[in-house]
Amino acid sequence: MPIPRLRTQAITDENALPDRVRKGRGAVSNRLSGRFDAPDRYESVDEWSQVDWGEDDEPQQVRTILGVDTARKIISYNQSPDVGFNRSINPYKGCEHGCIYCFARPTHAYLDLSPGLDFETRIFRKPDAAKLLRQELSHPKYVPGRLALGINTDAYQPTERTEKLTRALLEVLSEFNHPVHIVTKSALILRDLDLLAPMAARGLFSATLSITTLDRHLSRVMEPRAATPQKRLDTVRALKAAGIPISVLAAPMIPGLTDHELEAIVKAAAEAGAERVGYSLVRLPHEIRLLFEDWLRLNFPDRADKVLNHIRQCRDGKLNDAHFGSRMRGTGPFAELMAQRFALAIKRHGLDGPRPRIEPAPFKGGNPQMSLFSD
Repeated sequence: MPIPRLRTQAITDENALPDRVRKGRGAVSNRLSGRFDAPDRYESVDEWSQVDWGEDDEPQQVRTILGVDTARKIISYNQSPDVGFNRSINPYKGCEHGCIYCFARPTHAYLDLSPGLDFETRIFRKPDAAKLLRQELSHPKYVPGRLALGINTDAYQPTERTEKLTRALLEVLSEFNHPVHIVTKSALILRDLDLLAPMAARGLFSATLSITTLDRHLSRVMEPRAATPQKRLDTVRALKAAGIPISVLAAPMIPGLTDHELEAIVKAAAEAGAERVGYSLVRLPHEIRLLFEDWLRLNFPDRADKVLNHIRQCRDGKLNDAHFGSRMRGTGPFAELMAQRFALAIKRHGLDGPRPRIEPAPFKGGNPQMSLFSD
């Protein structure tokens, strides 16, 4: 029997499934197709549907379908002043974690797929990732620099358990003595301690655990397939015990929904052994604006208007600000107060010191090596 796949097409409102919470998924609809195809996309059900049906003939769960991304190069470069790296690798497109706020959701629009449920259920893997990386690192003109692994979508999302693309990439990076940093929500990173601890000992590896909330219920509906907050804190402890430089990112902070937890997250991170803590304000570019609002009104109708209004106060009256320098922290009194609260919190827990400078082992490609950390 052929592999079932999600049929998404422009159909009438009468035939569209209603917006609702799907088990284990973040987005409540598949309506938004993006900027590059038909304006209206709905989830429909037929003989090829992914939907599992319950006793009441209502969709209960949407299964994940894996596809192949035939990339020609694996390292992507950027010139953003808002991030601490100029190159990254993403072994997957789409992410099963299903975080409703994920800034990478709009990338599925380029694939003629929805940034909604499609982003969480149609995952594209890059099976030649390690081979491509070896080729690029072996090029005589390649000069190493701090590389971020899994920035758009989590390199340790659930499908990594079977695909092991992230592990294969780490094996190549370790062989070449190439510095790498990983930001993740997953405890699956502990699977690769046999690679990561020796790399950290050579000054080649550091990690960040993203913690959005300490509220397990909120986490389950906001980022349904990510590790629980407590599991992430336990992972911070385990990485610290393995000698790996570890930090925590309280991100994204959502005004009116999670921002009141900022100090508590900093405190929990410090107690778990984090050496540094950062934060960023929620970003809602392109299709995420309506996806987030639909999710918010369905799950938290009593506070939806308050949350949206607070976000607008931080974004000059809009729900998003794409400008470098302000997009990560926001502007205005509310954003400034959050920045002051954060500064006091990290000072209170001794996390406001300078970043240590670490000289990695020499790159084996023959070009000068750069420091994993800057001052």
